[in-house]
Amino acid sequence: MNRRNFLKTASVAPAAASLALAAPAAPSGNATALTTKILRLNLQHTWTTTMSSSQYRDTLHTTFTRGGITGHGEGAPIVRYHEDAASARKAVESVRDLLIAADPMQFAKIMAEVFRRIPGEWAGKAAIDIALMDWVGQKLGIPLYSYFGLDPKDTPLTTFSIGIDTPAITKQKTLEAADYPVLKVKVGLATDEATIEAVRSVTKKPLRVDANEGWKDKEEAVRKINWLEKMGVEFIEQPMPAEMLEETRWVRSRVHIPIIADEACQHAADIPKLRECFDGVNVKLDKSGGMLEAWRMLELAKSLGMKTMLGCMISSSVTVTAAAHLSPLADYADLDGNLLISNDPFHGVRVEHGKLILPKGPGLGLTAA
Repeated sequence: MNRRNFLKTASVAPAAASLALAAPAAPSGNATALTTKILRLNLQHTWTTTMSSSQYRDTLHTTFTRGGITGHGEGAPIVRYHEDAASARKAVESVRDLLIAADPMQFAKIMAEVFRRIPGEWAGKAAIDIALMDWVGQKLGIPLYSYFGLDPKDTPLTTFSIGIDTPAITKQKTLEAADYPVLKVKVGLATDEATIEAVRSVTKKPLRVDANEGWKDKEEAVRKINWLEKMGVEFIEQPMPAEMLEETRWVRSRVHIPIIADEACQHAADIPKLRECFDGVNVKLDKSGGMLEAWRMLELAKSLGMKTMLGCMISSSVTVTAAAHLSPLADYADLDGNLLISNDPFHGVRVEHGKLILPKGPGLGLTAA
């Protein structure tokens, strides 16, 4: 199957007992189990950003089983935050006793303790959170968007991402994304103009651009953003390094398209200090630690009058579908990580002409591929 056809078909440590989280002893046939597995996801094309270039990504997959119900979770470790799949797995295994003993219906309390026990390792935490939320939704018999009180018809369009490459391959990728009405283009290198010109040579679609902290000089950032505006770019993600907040504020006062925080915004506590520097935030389950923290971030940003975006890493349909269940809360979506791989083990959220179509089944609504 070629890539275009594929896209269309895809179209820390007190004892747990001290937490008062323990459930009654499980009766026969109601055993609790936790599994962890590192899965290598193969990319359709080499994926290049300002941070790395690779032909595959390793993600951590988890399952939580109790009472005949199995919840699936996933976390995509982010090198930017010094994580890898092995360290994520080790983090999850470090709280195995807590998860086995706890009542999963007390998921918020469980995750608060997981956050307290494990420093960093946000992808590992996300893998726990998503598995618990999937279990809870299945236990209640409702999709997770219903649990959060959201309407599946309110999902936004998702962009399709074009990684950094040669002009010829960039044109090829753009043509292969014909079914997607909005594209996201990675920039942040000396080849930015050539990249955008290659995209524009084959499409007039709206573009969104992500610099991944690539521009270190504020005057260069202003110059490039103002040029991008003329090229039909709707907004720019993280033009400068996360720590350069004052420089980003200076840039924001001199450009005319919104600036969205990505690497500068990892958790809800980060958002208030970003209001003067950014117009919105890009929330990702893998960097926040799961659905609960992502939901908090979206609600907080909205309450502060900021734009909201749900993004993803290169992941399977587990994490992307989990994020998609929250997408009715967001102004923008970039939930295409599962569309960039060739060996997705699940079916979940679908994309029809850019529109996210949520599964109707309980929990995440996943089915095996």
